[in-house]
Amino acid sequence: MRPPVPTSPAPTSPRPTEPAQPSFDDLGVPLVDATFCVIDLETTGGNRHDDRITEIGAVLVRGGEFLGTFQTLVNPGRAIPPQISVLTGLTDAVVATAPRVESVLGTLLDFVGDAVVVGHNVAFDLGFLRAACERTGRPRPAPTVVDTVALARRLVRDEVPDCRLATLASRFRLDHRPSHRALDDALATVDLLHLLIERATGLGVTGLDDLVALTKLAGHPQSAKLAMTSTLPRRPGVYVFRGRDDEVLYVGKATNLRQRVRSYFGSEDRRRIGPMLREATRVDHIELPDPLTAAVVEQRMIARALPRYNRVGTRADRYCYVRLDTAAPWPRLAVVREPSPGGVHLGPLPSRSTATLVIEAITSTVPLRRCSTRLSRRHVPDRTAAPCGAAQLGVAFCPCAEPVDERRYLDAVETARRALGGEVDHVTGRLVAKMTDLVTQQRFEEAAQVRDRLSAFLGAARRHRLVEALRAATTCTVRIGDTTWTIDGARLVDAVRTDTVGRRIPVDPVDPPEADRPLDRHGIDEALCLARYLDQHADRVTVLSCSGEWTFPVAISDRLPRLDVTRHPSATELDLAG
Repeated sequence: MRPPVPTSPAPTSPRPTEPAQPSFDDLGVPLVDATFCVIDLETTGGNRHDDRITEIGAVLVRGGEFLGTFQTLVNPGRAIPPQISVLTGLTDAVVATAPRVESVLGTLLDFVGDAVVVGHNVAFDLGFLRAACERTGRPRPAPTVVDTVALARRLVRDEVPDCRLATLASRFRLDHRPSHRALDDALATVDLLHLLIERATGLGVTGLDDLVALTKLAGHPQSAKLAMTSTLPRRPGVYVFRGRDDEVLYVGKATNLRQRVRSYFGSEDRRRIGPMLREATRVDHIELPDPLTAAVVEQRMIARALPRYNRVGTRADRYCYVRLDTAAPWPRLAVVREPSPGGVHLGPLPSRSTATLVIEAITSTVPLRRCSTRLSRRHVPDRTAAPCGAAQLGVAFCPCAEPVDERRYLDAVETARRALGGEVDHVTGRLVAKMTDLVTQQRFEEAAQVRDRLSAFLGAARRHRLVEALRAATTCTVRIGDTTWTIDGARLVDAVRTDTVGRRIPVDPVDPPEADRPLDRHGIDEALCLARYLDQHADRVTVLSCSGEWTFPVAISDRLPRLDVTRHPSATELDLAG
């Protein structure tokens, strides 16, 4: 028995400039440049833990050319079952002088190198290979994998009675035919791989990531429309699904346009996506310099087109504000759709229900009046009127029905004003204490209501502080890595990468906000998108210029504080985790 050696040189890396480990992150590798290692193993049975390898065959190919082959018998160290001998022709006598698997694993792994591992039902072969590595103390290999069974089911299932290798080789008259011997089966799988790649190009498959993803798209009812994605680049940008008469159905952003749009035909399972794909007739795209610019352009396009399948497409119509009318006698909190010239505002917030929870959070800790009665500066309480319920419980002032010390009321107004401005300690401390008391009394439903109010308040306060930090910068130019952004009035006005020619952002921003007014509802999504990104990456931002004040990162969190409850701690975690 000759020792197991490659019959031709086997490079350990497909190309010197390629990544050390092809993977889903190794996007955009053209199939012609990808190196594949087709593997087939013969074994003593189908259990990778109890059975052992008896033969290994592998073929290295790139661009349709053979780079080398690897073949060796392996002594399994146990008897080969008769039914396996009948199937493969391998007997105990044939493998008696062959090397053990631990002697050939190193050579095989060097032969495979960084190539994409291919097999017909490749999970079987990889399972045995990984089990052998574990038994010999080697790391488990984790290559990029292509299964020709899955590809065949996706591409040629209607043309054959089954997708067994022998059936496919016979039906398509492949140059090599499988014989249940490792190298013969590997060579037949190479022929099948080339045939399937040729078929896959009709679905827009041009890169390694496309081929790997294609196996997950089997059976998708709209998979024939994959060809619409054939021209999409592997770059950041915005994609637009269009229907008849060029109707904009859906707008989305992506770091990798091609990968993201093709995913709709596989792993995407949102209820509205199926009907959208049925209506789609084409996919347009706008290539942009970076993911942040793509997110901003997506927001602008959604706001203008209001696509039917974008749930956020009509969000601006639902936005509202929390207002504290400090110019009025006896100020109170209210939900308003538009900000007024006077008073303090928090927002815009996503919905009236969110704004209501914010008001409940503040008024449960600050004794502002809760009635909506219009009161003049010369108002005299009607002593015959009954105070409101909150006043009777002692948690709110009621100047319409009973005398109230004006100074004390103004102190409460000032506390509420600070809360709307993002100073959360007073409200948070009171609500956390209230939750703690309710939990220790096992009143979990009431504690959950307090939790919801606190969560809404903290989320609104963080939104406010983020947007105000962005507005405080006025006009600024910042850089992260090779991308430079210019922001003016909480709007992105320019984005340039150092390796590309600058060009105007394809969708114009909304009008700049007035300096002394709350941010308009149509500008909040873009402002939050920019502010959250700058806050998240504050440690990487280089501020090139700033006409205002740079205050990122924002020192406020929307996370709920953990309760310090000694009684019933498990119930606290269960009911208040949100």
